[in-house]
Amino acid sequence: MVLLLLLVMLASCAAVPQDLSTKMFTFPRQTNTAHVRLTTSRQNLGAVTVCLRSFTDLKRSHSLFSLATPSADNDFTIFKGAASDEYLLFAKNSIAVFFGQDYKLNTWQSVCSTWDAVSGVMQLWLDGKPSSRKFASSGSNISGPILIVVGQEQGIYGGDFKSDKSFVGMMSDVHMWDYVISPDEILKYSKRQTFTSGNVLNWSALEFQILGKVLLEDQQNTH
Repeated sequence: MVLLLLLVMLASCAAVPQDLSTKMFTFPRQTNTAHVRLTTSRQNLGAVTVCLRSFTDLKRSHSLFSLATPSADNDFTIFKGAASDEYLLFAKNSIAVFFGQDYKLNTWQSVCSTWDAVSGVMQLWLDGKPSSRKFASSGSNISGPILIVVGQEQGIYGGDFKSDKSFVGMMSDVHMWDYVISPDEILKYSKRQTFTSGNVLNWSALEFQILGKVLLEDQQNTH
């Protein structure tokens, strides 16, 4: 009975947008199940910016943000590579690899990624510092039904999670826009200054569903 009540409570998280300004998701262990689904009504995207903050001691590769559609499991993905300075960004199942990034363990870091369908160019921003701009995919939008997951990488739409790609640590301040935001806005986000909130996902009005062992806790703003 207690378990049933807990499941009902967790499922209800998706019903009403919540202000998570002082909160964080904690993924306390490696699994192939625990994740959070982030809900949006937007089903067609000609450009994307995603920003988030993460804190982990993982030295292996892991997923930070996974957006899939039935036609593409990596329609927009932010993935930390195995090498300490490597990030992999995906758009429309096409990859752009970025090296030379200042990845740090046991530190809150801001990660932003941008892409637009016209140029096909992606860029990574780590703590407000830009990467090179690299081509991934152009010519077609991301079109739904869109499913967004944090904590796992979608190997297929909505599933095929692998524990060795799972995120373990804390995550907060997830925002998503349907356009490429300016470098100035990214810098404001990274410095925790006032910025324009996401119009696709907004951490201050987030619809979400927790599945598995994920905790919603008070945010720790240590640097």
